[in-house]
Amino acid sequence: MATENGRLLICNCNGSMPLDASASALSRDGNTPFIHSALCRSQLGNFRDAVTSGGAVTVCCTQEAPLFTEVAAEANGEEETLTFVNIRERAGWSGEAEQAGPKIAALIAEAAVSGAPTTQVPLSSEGVCLVYGKDQSALDAARQLASRLDVTLLLKQSNDIVPPAVMDVPVFQGRVARAKGHLGAFEIAVDNYGPADPASRDSFRFERPQDGAMSTCDLILDLTGETPLFTGHEKRDGYFRPDPGDPVAVQKALFELADMVGEFAKPRYVDFDADLCAHSRNRKTGCSRCIDVCPAGAVSPDGDIVAFDPYVCGGCGACNSVCPTGAAHYTFPATATLIARLSALMQAYGDAGGKHATLFVHDAEHGGQMIDMMARFGRGLPAHVLPFAVTQTTQVGLDFLAAAFANGVGRVVLYAHPTKREEISGLASQIGLAETVLTGLGFESGLVELLIEADPDAVETRFWSLPKTGGVTPRPFLALGGKREIMDTALAQLRLAAPESADIIALPPGAPYGRVAVDAEACTLCLACVGACPAGALQDNPDKPELSFIENNCVQCGLCQNTCPESAITLEPRLNFLTEAKSPAVMKEEEPFHCVRCGKPFAAKSSIERIVATLAEKHPMFKSPEAARRLQMCEDCRVVDQFEGKDDPMRGGARPAVRTTEDYIDGKIPDEDENIH
Repeated sequence: MATENGRLLICNCNGSMPLDASASALSRDGNTPFIHSALCRSQLGNFRDAVTSGGAVTVCCTQEAPLFTEVAAEANGEEETLTFVNIRERAGWSGEAEQAGPKIAALIAEAAVSGAPTTQVPLSSEGVCLVYGKDQSALDAARQLASRLDVTLLLKQSNDIVPPAVMDVPVFQGRVARAKGHLGAFEIAVDNYGPADPASRDSFRFERPQDGAMSTCDLILDLTGETPLFTGHEKRDGYFRPDPGDPVAVQKALFELADMVGEFAKPRYVDFDADLCAHSRNRKTGCSRCIDVCPAGAVSPDGDIVAFDPYVCGGCGACNSVCPTGAAHYTFPATATLIARLSALMQAYGDAGGKHATLFVHDAEHGGQMIDMMARFGRGLPAHVLPFAVTQTTQVGLDFLAAAFANGVGRVVLYAHPTKREEISGLASQIGLAETVLTGLGFESGLVELLIEADPDAVETRFWSLPKTGGVTPRPFLALGGKREIMDTALAQLRLAAPESADIIALPPGAPYGRVAVDAEACTLCLACVGACPAGALQDNPDKPELSFIENNCVQCGLCQNTCPESAITLEPRLNFLTEAKSPAVMKEEEPFHCVRCGKPFAAKSSIERIVATLAEKHPMFKSPEAARRLQMCEDCRVVDQFEGKDDPMRGGARPAVRTTEDYIDGKIPDEDENIH
């Protein structure tokens, strides 16, 4: 079947999927697709004909993707543009397979959406490996790796380890006190460090130890079974920490380590725009959301901004989820790509007659395996549950959730494996924020659910017991601009489609939307808050003393509140849909004070009056009336008046008269000079 995205090849996998019932939902322009039954075997010629005819080809099978790719390369001399979509485990192998036509159509449409390519981070390893352990298994592992890598063994303990007859691996004692780095660039500090005594007999003895020894390596195999050397250790490339009591896990790590020599690359999961960062200003901390949620330690303070280490980043996307400005934005893929896939999915689902869509957001690894197990050994996913794969579920934020409901999704289930439990704090906060917004717009409570489960039976039971929920009339949109613009557009479209059209919704503390309340009596219009605001929400007026505020720009970072010397600012988290939120609102204004010397307006009248009342005739520098009057002058006149007055700090004493010959003749020379020779 030819579609706007090229040739579409569908197979019912030897009749294991009742796709004939879905043919009408898959029809386009009156053309019913041909349903193959053995596309990867007896009907392989049909695939070969499709790829040789030119153009893009979409194959509704992922199990035999390697075979199809190979055949395409042989038929054309080069690999054709192929797209593979899994309709079997995700739709066809289900207790409701006969009703899955709209779902299959949606999955096919989603697969046709491609995103921008992701940049890569280069890594290099020369095979220098540190094996860190405390028993015989560490020595055995080090000797096994020695034929492939440059191995050093560091023993935290050495009890009951018999020294080998041939010391084919350098052995040292020591405890790793600190470790940092990544694949190809690890740095460790070792205390109690000492080389093995070559005269060791029945057990290892070591030379005199020392603290603070430093070393570098490309790879680390940690067999201590104790506290990991790194936070988020499972995301640290080049660091392996198998259970030393599990021989299979240890051997798997050894196999992987043996091949880790050469040049490598990993995706640059996050791009960082320092101009948008609201972390700090003038040593006052504002937003630290990304630092708080990063499980790998890839984000750290760096002055007014934060430092992102792409070599350490494991790609969980939690920083993207919580960043209010878009300074940290996920690129694997970007949120705009996710929303484009979502729009294509929901539009095709609705066009094919689908209703009550539940969006199942999952990662490809654990969530994909869960779907596979449910399809093979259970009832699979219901026909109205649409699986949506992302790199990591923790990358999802309010912007994506708002877009989902604006596109007609009735319910969202976010899946996380129990091993990710410590990484979901940021995602949980975004779910709570979405719950507040949805209920504020008239949706029922509990439409966004976080499912943490490792048992496929429990996951299947949950999906089949969830009540069906109808979504709103879809309002798809193009996800253009940065994160802030995408979020604003998604929320605006959600409000237009919502059961209730609220103007203002109160949000919980920490939300990225809100206003600042200014105590006009306490505010002196020093405008320190304007200089601290990273989002341009607080602004001054160059023509007169005035403080204005644009609510739509505010990210509730708190820098203005922390900077204000008068403690006149408080934060009020809320979501304001009114147009007034996008326009400057005057928070305080005053008549300017005019310089008493030149008449130029230069400051707020109340500020000058307060300064005069505090300092004039009280401070030693302003005791005299002339000095006190300078407090009422602009910066230029203050300097001029200082040098013109009698208390000019640069003024010297009276200049002595010039002595002439007549002075000597007339005897006018002072007596003290007569002794000068």
